[in-house]
Amino acid sequence: MAEAISPMEIDDENNNIYSLKTQSKGKGVVVLTTPPDSKATPWVEKYRPQSLDDVAAHRDIVETIGRLASGNRLPHLLLYGPPGTGKTSTILALARKLYGAQMHNMVLELNASDDRGIEVVRQQIQDFASTQSISFGAKSAVKLILLDEADAMTKDAQFALRRVIEKYTKNTRFSLICNNVNKVIPALQSRCTRFRFAPLDAVHVTERLKHVINAEGLDVPENGLKAVVRLSNGDMRKALNILQSTHMASQQITEEAVYLCTGNPLPKDIEQISYWLLNEPFATSCKRISEIKTRKGLALVDIVREVTMFVFKIKMPPDVRVQLINELADIEYRLTFACNDKLQLGSLTAAFTRARAALVAAAK
Repeated sequence: MAEAISPMEIDDENNNIYSLKTQSKGKGVVVLTTPPDSKATPWVEKYRPQSLDDVAAHRDIVETIGRLASGNRLPHLLLYGPPGTGKTSTILALARKLYGAQMHNMVLELNASDDRGIEVVRQQIQDFASTQSISFGAKSAVKLILLDEADAMTKDAQFALRRVIEKYTKNTRFSLICNNVNKVIPALQSRCTRFRFAPLDAVHVTERLKHVINAEGLDVPENGLKAVVRLSNGDMRKALNILQSTHMASQQITEEAVYLCTGNPLPKDIEQISYWLLNEPFATSCKRISEIKTRKGLALVDIVREVTMFVFKIKMPPDVRVQLINELADIEYRLTFACNDKLQLGSLTAAFTRARAALVAAAK
C-alpha cells in the first residue's frame, strides 16, 4: 500500500516559502509556492516588531535585554504583564537578533494551545535542550526555549521544569512569558531574571497606530484615533485589532464608527445614562437605560465599567463615592458570572438612588 505524500515547507533567508514534496522513489522536489496575500494578514502579525529597535515602548527593558544578549550574558528570562504590551514581540525580536536566518532551528516555542503537561517537559523540552546545537552560522550557539503563557502550565510541569533549567543551562536559555506572575511557582521565578511589562502609554500606542495608518493609507480623524487609544487600555494588540475591524466596517474610522464596531457605549451615551441615574426616579431610570441598552445593543457590564469611570470624574463627598464604587464593583463581579441583567440593572439604579439620597443629606 502506497504511503501518503506529505509536503514539508522550508523558509530560506529571504523568507520565501518552498514546498518539499517527497516522491515515492525517495527524491525531494523543491517548489517555490506563492506567499500569502499581505492584505489578508492580520495587522497584529503584519506590523509585529521585527527588531528590538522597533518595539514601541519599554525601552529600558528592551535595551537591557539587548545588552545582555550582545555581551553573551543572556540569563533565563521571565517577562510578565498584561496582554498586548510587547512581551512576545520582544523575545521574538531578540531571537532574530541572536540567530538570524537560523532562528527556526535554534528556538523551541510553546504556548497555551500546546499540551503543557509534565510529559511535554520530560520529552519535547528536555529532548530539545539536551541535543547539541549546530548553529549553521547563527550568531549565538546557545539555544532558546520560549514558553509563552507559562502561567497556564500545570504545577507538576513547572516543578519538573526546575531541574531541566538547571541541567541544561550550559547550552540552553529559557524565556518564560506570562500575564499573572503569581501563577508561576517561586522556584521557577528565582531561576529567572524578571521584567515587568506595564500597559503601554497612550503616547506610544498613538505613535504606533499613526505608523500603521500611514502605511495602510487610512482615513482616521483625530477623534477616531483617540477612541481607538482609549478603548485599547494600553493593549497594542487590542488597538490594532480595533483599528483593522473598524476599517473593514467603515471607510472613515470616526469615533462613532469605532464604538459601534466594538459594541462599547459612546461617551455621550454614558453621560446620558449617568444623568438618568443621578436625577431620574428609580422606575424611570431603569426603563430608559433598558431602552437604550436594547436599541444600541449595549452590554450592561460595559455600561457599569464606563459609569464607574464617570463617577471618578464628578464631584461628590469621598464617603459617598467610596460606597458607590464598592457597589458598582459588586455588580460588575456578579455580571461576570452571568447573573440576571434585569436584576443587576435594578441594583445599579438602587446604588445611585442611595448615593443621591446621601448627597441630598450631605447638602443640608
